[in-house]
This record gives sequence, C-alpha cells and structure tokens, in this order.
Amino acid sequence: MPQDHAQLVDVARHLNSVNLPDSSESVAQIIEHSTKSFTGEIRDPRRREMVFVLEDIEKKRVVGTSMIIGQLGRRDAPYIYFDVRSEEKYSASLDRHFHHTVLRIGYSYDGPTEIGGIVLIPEYRLVPERLGQFLSYVRFLYIATHRDRFQDEILAELLPPLQPDGTSLLWEALGRHFTDMTYMEADKLSKRNKEFIKALFPEGDVYASLLPTEAQKVIGEVGQQTKGVEKLLKRIGFRYCNRIDPFDGGPHFLANTDDITLVQASQRMELVDLKRQTSIPGQTEPPRERALVATESKEAPFWRSVLVPAEERDGGLVLAPEDAAAIGAEVGQEVMYLPIRVPAAVRPSMSNMKAAKAADSSQIPAFPTNPESGLTRSVPSSKVPPP
Repeated sequence: MPQDHAQLVDVARHLNSVNLPDSSESVAQIIEHSTKSFTGEIRDPRRREMVFVLEDIEKKRVVGTSMIIGQLGRRDAPYIYFDVRSEEKYSASLDRHFHHTVLRIGYSYDGPTEIGGIVLIPEYRLVPERLGQFLSYVRFLYIATHRDRFQDEILAELLPPLQPDGTSLLWEALGRHFTDMTYMEADKLSKRNKEFIKALFPEGDVYASLLPTEAQKVIGEVGQQTKGVEKLLKRIGFRYCNRIDPFDGGPHFLANTDDITLVQASQRMELVDLKRQTSIPGQTEPPRERALVATESKEAPFWRSVLVPAEERDGGLVLAPEDAAAIGAEVGQEVMYLPIRVPAAVRPSMSNMKAAKAADSSQIPAFPTNPESGLTRSVPSSKVPPP
C-alpha cells in the first residue's frame, strides 16, 4: 500500500530496534528487501527477510510488524554470540568455593533461521484479540508452508532489561570498553557490518564476576516487556540455549523447526463453504475455534492472513464470508490453516457490534460484524514513496 512506508516508520518509533530502526531510509531498504524476498528476486532463501504487517482494516492503519530472517549466520556475516557456562572453583587449603559465570565469544557461519521484529503499537497491546500472538504465529504458518526454504533450527533473540534511555548495562560494562561506541551505535552498525565485533571483542573466557553486579544480573535475563514472548516460545517448543547477545546480554531461545508445535499443526485445507456463525437461541451448532487462515499470491501483498473463528467440516474449512473476502479466498480454493484450539466467541449481531464499538473503543474489528478479525500481510515496496 502507498502508506506502508510512512506507517512503518511510525511503528518503528515505538521500539527503534536493529530489525526495525526508527529511520526512514532504513525502513525503505527493509521494505525493498522484503518485497524481493517474497517475489523470489533474491534467489538464495538464506538471504531473504520477510516482513509482515498487522493492519487495522477499519482505520486503514498499520499497527504492528513481525519478521523472518532466512538465515542468521553466513560466511560473509556470521552469527555472533556469547556462550554462557558455569564454572566452579574450590580451594581445599582455604575451604573456599565459588561459582562463576563465564562468557566466551562464538561464531557460526551456517546458523539458524531467525524470527524477530515484533513491534505492536501500545494501544493495541492489551486488546482481547491477542494481537501480539497473531503477529508471532503468522511467521510459523509461513515457515510451515515453505518448509524447504528455512533452516532446521529457529532462533529467537529476546530483549533483556534495558535502561529507561535504551542503553544496556552489559554493554556499558563490557562492549563499550572494546569498541568506544555507544550501545545504539554498535547495534545499528552490526546490522550491516559484523567485522568490527570479531576484530575488537576479546577472545577467550570473560569472567562475569569481574563485571559490576548490575551488569551481571542482566546476563540471560528476559526484559519485562518480553516476558509474554518467553512464555509463548516455551509453550511451543523453544528453550534457552545458554547463549546471549554479545551486546546487551539478551537470551537466545532455540527450537528444532520440525518440533515446533505451531509448525506441526499448520496445514493446507480446501475452503469448502462460507457460512456466518450466529447467536440464534436454541441453535445446536458448536462454537468455532479460532484459527489463523492465509492465502498467498504472486502479486503484492503476496500473503494475507486473518485470525478468525473457523470450522473444520468434511475434510475442509468453513469461514464466514467476510473473513474469506479479507484474504481473497473462494470456495474450492486451498488455504493455509493453523488452528489455535481456543474457542472463539459467537459473533454478535450488527446492532450489538455497534454498541460494543461505542462502549469500547479498544475493539479492533476488521469488519463491522467481526470483532476477532485482524489482517496480516506482507509489505510491497513497489508502491512505497521515496523516503
């Protein structure tokens, strides 16, 4: 959409991360790379980076993003981390015993696929639709749909506790002494240049005991803003792999791609019927479960998905007409399907929906009669205005 560039810049201001920096030029480059990734113009899947946006259709507003990075760690750009291990020391003559946390820089030139880039505008974070979960899940449905394009392991780097101004206590205690750069300068530079890390960071063991206590505390810790992400990752098969980001100490979570429950649950299904579920007194129709349903095309926006009530019937899928229309799906067409296995609320009538909107402005209906729909799509660059 023509407004994607300006709106993504606005979303980026809420976090200003290395994957989505608060920079008009950088966002334009990200959109261009994403488009070339979806079209296959970037032929090597390991070099592709796909960006998904969450759109409030009623307001025509992009409110969040998430990303898939085909491979983190190649010969020209290694995956760099600190391994975290424990070491015990004991002196018999003094009867003194110590546990030390030891960091050692590591490099991988054939690393995992990375998921990241989740940003959600604050006023959309606490709505009942769980939009952060939607942004996260859409990546696993896409990975399952194109399994051969991704690595056998998937990595998620979680943000650690940061200072109010966005600086890292670990960086100030360690990285800054070896680079003479601020945390934000080094983080931004590392997106396009990793040589300086290998050239300047210390080789061998770094004993965290030598660092200030406050810096030690953030090693491998999950920041308050990403506690929910940690719970989600653990629930679907990820584990902390005793590795951290060398800049800020954020923990790395890893999973075998084929063991991730959401990848296992994803499937292709035929859309067999369009039928609205209504709250008619005495009806025997069981409530539908929420599901992520998507379609794919060769033209922008390439991928469209909704989180909606869905019903499996006769080996196929039943959706409400407006939900199918949101992703351009027709009866008889194959769609990508990820059941969430959470009962969906029965749709209110049109009059009730209007009342709900008036009473609760935090509702995000993609369509006037559907309080549970959101729409994610990929980001086309061909329509992006110059930055």
